[in-house]
Amino acid sequence: MAETGAAAAVRPAPRGATPSRRMLRLAVSRADFRIGLAGFLLLVAIALLLPLVSPINPTKIAYQVKLLPPFPAEGWQWPHVLGTDQLGRDVFMRCLVGLRYSLLIGITTVLLMFVVGSALGLYAGFRGGWADAVIMRLTDAQLSIPMIILAITILGVSRPTVPAIILVLGLSGWPLYARVVRAVALGERTRGYVLGERVLGASDWRIMLLFVAPAILPPIAFVAVLDVARMMIYEAILGFLGLGVQPPTPTFGNVIADARKYLLNAWWIATMPGLFLLVTLTCLNLMGSALERARNAVLQGEA
Repeated sequence: MAETGAAAAVRPAPRGATPSRRMLRLAVSRADFRIGLAGFLLLVAIALLLPLVSPINPTKIAYQVKLLPPFPAEGWQWPHVLGTDQLGRDVFMRCLVGLRYSLLIGITTVLLMFVVGSALGLYAGFRGGWADAVIMRLTDAQLSIPMIILAITILGVSRPTVPAIILVLGLSGWPLYARVVRAVALGERTRGYVLGERVLGASDWRIMLLFVAPAILPPIAFVAVLDVARMMIYEAILGFLGLGVQPPTPTFGNVIADARKYLLNAWWIATMPGLFLLVTLTCLNLMGSALERARNAVLQGEA
């Protein structure tokens, strides 16, 4: 049945997707975002592809080439451009495998946090009432426990596998997303297009999923990018404490932990993983900062 003129006039075009596109265009136009994105994609490509084609096994022990210095120090050998560790394992390949696991855990954890937090925050902010009160009290209770302390406690009494690390960190970090999304939903539920959809008989679930949900992307995008960096740091901390991915699989945390006793005579074993982590986090922070500035510009332009 065709909509009546009065009903059609009540329904303005949804505005959720337009700010997202504007924010992305503004962010891409910034040099810091492009530099961060290019560096991040380059690191991801190297970490994913190079171990597949390289003949070097990052876990193979070779005592005859142990503690080789990196290029261009005297005594370095090809193909160990970043040197070898105390067991003769190639530091460069171990850093790439560590970057793989760090990115896997960081990105997957943030996706889990985003899905759980956004779903709860959207429902709480749009529906209000007792649902909002219950979800926000759960959020306050979760925020009262530091994420890293909770992760150490749980992983310390269980077997720290990759799925377990992702699950523990993801279910510990959703409250921030719930609060941000709830604030957006509270503002969007009084907009004209929401009222128009209700007049036309649309259900709350349809309005939330098709019209309000896209509006959460601008304020949550830079939070998610920066949280990937934060989760990578947490993964390294857990690995350093022996609660991350277990050896012989190399990760930034367990490689640095094993290299502590060699800091004076083989500094590169601990320094190179730290540099890889530093460069990756710098790229993510450049992207996150650019997204935040773009988001602020979009909000000020709409005010």
